[in-house]
Amino acid sequence: MRGIARMSRAHPPNPMDTIERIKQTVQASPIVLFMKGTPQFPMCGFSSRTVQALKAVGAEYSSVNVLEDPEVRANLPHFSNWPTFPQLFINGELIGGCDITLELYESGELERMVKDARPG
Repeated sequence: MRGIARMSRAHPPNPMDTIERIKQTVQASPIVLFMKGTPQFPMCGFSSRTVQALKAVGAEYSSVNVLEDPEVRANLPHFSNWPTFPQLFINGELIGGCDITLELYESGELERMVKDARPG
């Protein structure tokens, strides 16, 4: 038994398993933010500004700390075709990163999108 456990740890994580986990996370909640840190303790300025915009429009959302999950951090850009963090998804669709989220907030569009997000 011990040899099997050691051998399974020697194999790198399967990127397709990680992509499936990402897909399930995005589908499980109407609004998901993949970020560095947590909403309470953002670990970068871009994540912090995105959280502030979501808070300003009263968004209820799930978050994933990509710093605690290296497989998600490595594979999310392949899933979303977006290279940087944070990444905001609403109703399963990538909205964008910090700059796009702030533009949507300033135009009032983010508030509409949040209100229109499907119920969880």
